[in-house]
Amino acid sequence: MQASADGQVMTKRPSALSLAAVALGNALEFYDFLTFSFFAVQIGHCFFPAGQAGRGLSLTLATFGVGFLTRPLGGLVIGRLGDRLGRRPAMVVSFSLMGVAITGLALTPGYAQIGPAAPVLLVAFRLLQGFALGGEIGPSTAYLVEAAPLHRRGLYVAVQDTTQYAASLAAGLVGFGLSSALSPAALDAWGWRCAFLVGAAVIPIGLVLRRRLPETLAAPGEEGDAAQTARPPLRLIILGLVMIGSATSCAYGLDYMTTYAQDSLKLPVSQAFGATIVLGVCGLLASPIAGLLSDRLGRKPVMISAGAVMAILVIPGFMVMSRLHSAVSVYAVVAVLTVLQEIGSAPAFITVTESLPRRIRSGGLALIYAVAVAVCGGVAQFAIKALTDAAKSPLAPAWYMLGALLVGLTAQALVAESNPLRARRRG
Repeated sequence: MQASADGQVMTKRPSALSLAAVALGNALEFYDFLTFSFFAVQIGHCFFPAGQAGRGLSLTLATFGVGFLTRPLGGLVIGRLGDRLGRRPAMVVSFSLMGVAITGLALTPGYAQIGPAAPVLLVAFRLLQGFALGGEIGPSTAYLVEAAPLHRRGLYVAVQDTTQYAASLAAGLVGFGLSSALSPAALDAWGWRCAFLVGAAVIPIGLVLRRRLPETLAAPGEEGDAAQTARPPLRLIILGLVMIGSATSCAYGLDYMTTYAQDSLKLPVSQAFGATIVLGVCGLLASPIAGLLSDRLGRKPVMISAGAVMAILVIPGFMVMSRLHSAVSVYAVVAVLTVLQEIGSAPAFITVTESLPRRIRSGGLALIYAVAVAVCGGVAQFAIKALTDAAKSPLAPAWYMLGALLVGLTAQALVAESNPLRARRRG
């Protein structure tokens, strides 16, 4: 057992399977999110009265946003549990609650069967899912930072994003397969439920793997008093909220591309799902590169460079898509923006995580992340849809993302470099 520079106690380096188990909760979060986005139209048909069919998409996206309201509470409760009892028990709790929520959504009867109880149950399961997801990211990311060698922290934390994009790819493939194999009527009636049940199937596997993880949280007597009582500075909290909020807005803007391709560009459903497959493949490849680059070059140079290039390209990219109305143009733009988004956002997330004192890392990160995602992610898809309808412009999502990028770049310029080896060289 070996102590690292920030006072954490290192156990035996975890296996690849253990790292996958840690990041599985983040993967399930994005699988659930993207699946809900893909089948927003079908879910609206199922859970809302037929007379409101014209408002089904907006109602469904608003319902999805409700789940973000409980994220801060989950971050506070489960994240704090990770600091008091350990990272492992907190991850088991959050993953168990995710399983209940996603399975409940998949099996809840529709409005035609149980009337107004259907949307009530839909909202209840989204609230539970939000609570679980709010508490997931803190303990799991704290675990990865504490299990990593100092010179590979970026790569280890990038595992979160790697599994996130793997989940995006899986969701896209499942959605594409169901939409291609089933008729629109079958997709409306029961096909969308199959996609959620696929996600629910990984819950037992994840729970078994997580229960076997070694703990990285040291006993109180194994660290210095300063590490136990340290509190994050207000400046870090504010900058962390802004950076994660900006990254969330851009990521969810890209995740909206399947709905955008159908709703604004009028592409067939099967072609629209292809955008998410492209997003998943490109993000899967870019995330470990982002982690390695930030380990070698520092967090700030990598995230600022990528964010600046993305800010330059996002408007032209949407102009190309809106002019060509082709699947190829959508796939090309999604590929470029996804790579830039990942290379810019991964180092920002790592910066916030490793800058927090270890004894409050789980709860602090969980709360910062949950609040940022609740504020920015909870309204993103609904806001983009409303902005597009109000402006009558297919460029509305690009303007939304550009605004988020500029705000995020400002925070990134102000935050201190957190890469311990780069900071040590400067010192």
